[in-house]
Amino acid sequence: MRNWMWAALLIIPGVELFGFIWVSERIGAGSTILMIVLTSLIGIAMMQFEGRKVMQDTQREMKNGQVPGRKMLDGLCVFVGGMLLVIPGFVTDIIGFTLLFPLTRPLYRIFLLKWLEKKLKEGKIRIHRRF
Repeated sequence: MRNWMWAALLIIPGVELFGFIWVSERIGAGSTILMIVLTSLIGIAMMQFEGRKVMQDTQREMKNGQVPGRKMLDGLCVFVGGMLLVIPGFVTDIIGFTLLFPLTRPLYRIFLLKWLEKKLKEGKIRIHRRF
């Protein structure tokens, strides 16, 4: 797992730098910087809007006596998507926007559910109940 994280820390900035250079050659450096700033601002606004919506849905499910498991995963997706949009870069922005949009978020939720199920079966995640 740590090797994967080190690889990501080295590869992602390289890909983002390539993206900056590629886009700035086509539309100019000023427009590229403006585009990065705008996507960050739009991302912050979307994260706030979608975050409130997820929180309201979670509270509604809890009041009805339901476990808000899927909504919790949606909240995680909104948080990670917002953080990716704040980080300057085009690849992280694309991933961040897809995490924030309600239509594409279920794709990530399916991946997260499979990952959680695998970790629970391996015993790497424990759930403690408070009575």
